[in-house]
Amino acid sequence: MKVTKEEASFETLREIVKILRGENGCPWDREQTPQTLKKYLIEETYELIEAIEKEKDEEIREELGDLLFLLIFILYLYEEKNVFSYKDVFYYTAQKMIKRHPHVFGDEVAKTAEEVLKNWQRIKKEEGKSSSVLGNIPKSLPALQRAFRLGERAARVGFDWEKPEEVLNKLSEEAAELKEAIQKGEKEALKEEIGDLLFTIANLSRKLNINPEEALKVALEKFENRFKRLEEVVEKRGLSWKDLNLTQLDQIWEEVKTSV
Repeated sequence: MKVTKEEASFETLREIVKILRGENGCPWDREQTPQTLKKYLIEETYELIEAIEKEKDEEIREELGDLLFLLIFILYLYEEKNVFSYKDVFYYTAQKMIKRHPHVFGDEVAKTAEEVLKNWQRIKKEEGKSSSVLGNIPKSLPALQRAFRLGERAARVGFDWEKPEEVLNKLSEEAAELKEAIQKGEKEALKEEIGDLLFTIANLSRKLNINPEEALKVALEKFENRFKRLEEVVEKRGLSWKDLNLTQLDQIWEEVKTSV
């Protein structure tokens, strides 16, 4: 099967999936179900996000293709079972987007992003969707990202701190409660207080216009690079981990921090 750039289309990818799923297709592809492909969907989405963060166009193009192919694959699995077709997906999505943008496709007026969000929430309520301002934020989102989004939604109706400094006060309060829970040694209380502390940090990040998920990723990358450098120094100096105490490791760590 040969495909030119001019010929390539949605139908091309759909046809490839059809062949892979066919009698003489790929054994692995024929075994897949929407359930087995969920993990790959998450993985491919994060690979695309990482490519976007790097701002490397070729990687973005490749990862967009991988994610698109996976979506077409999943869509085809539902077509096989006659649940719905790709035309159903396209049609209902187009209808929803047109309906939810009456300021573009209709007579309503929305001059700001805030007005658009209010209209969007009202229309969703009319459609019978969740009337909560929190909406339907997926529970499968990374918890820190979900905390950020929940705080963002609640802030739309004024349930929010006015200044970041106020969140810092709340952070001190939550830290004190965590300290008390540590002293009591109650595991469930500890879990709850750590959760409250993390949620408050997510809200502080939001008030500072910083996505906590992205901030944590930067911190993890920095820690990983520094720790690997620490390992290199320990090995280069002929030292043994079991013979190094925390004070000695901290001294090397401080050295490493100046270079990484």
